[in-house]
Amino acid sequence: MTTYAIVNRYTFEVIYSAEGDSFRAVVEAAVAAKIDLTGANLKGADLTGADLTDANLKDADLKGANLWGANLTGADLTDANLTGADLTDANLKGADLTDANLKGADLTGADLTGAGLTGAYLKGANLTDADLTGADLRYAKNVPTYVKVTP
Repeated sequence: MTTYAIVNRYTFEVIYSAEGDSFRAVVEAAVAAKIDLTGANLKGADLTGADLTDANLKDADLKGANLWGANLTGADLTDANLTGADLTDANLKGADLTDANLKGADLTGADLTGAGLTGAYLKGANLTDADLTGADLRYAKNVPTYVKVTP
């Protein structure tokens, strides 16, 4: 077992630290314990298939993170940096992505049913086969022209 720490992206103060088999396992434990991960530095993290249901990831740095198949149902990703993140087949039902930066993110096949994307930045984001049923894209920037939202 290795000790992993989740630090604040601005102050580098430790938000949560624990022993685990992987960084992903420690992040999942923090979320399960309802730890506030506002401003967490998760840049480039491998969170493939992670259960991050109802996570508080406001203003978190997830740039280049691998969230393929992750469960982010109900997660708060307000102002999060998801630039270049892989969210292929991720479950983002009811997630709050208000003002999130999704530039170049891969959301292929992601479930964004009822997600809040108000003011989100989507330049270069891949939303092929994403389910945007009931998603709120008001004021979202650079929404791909092929995206059709079903109310």
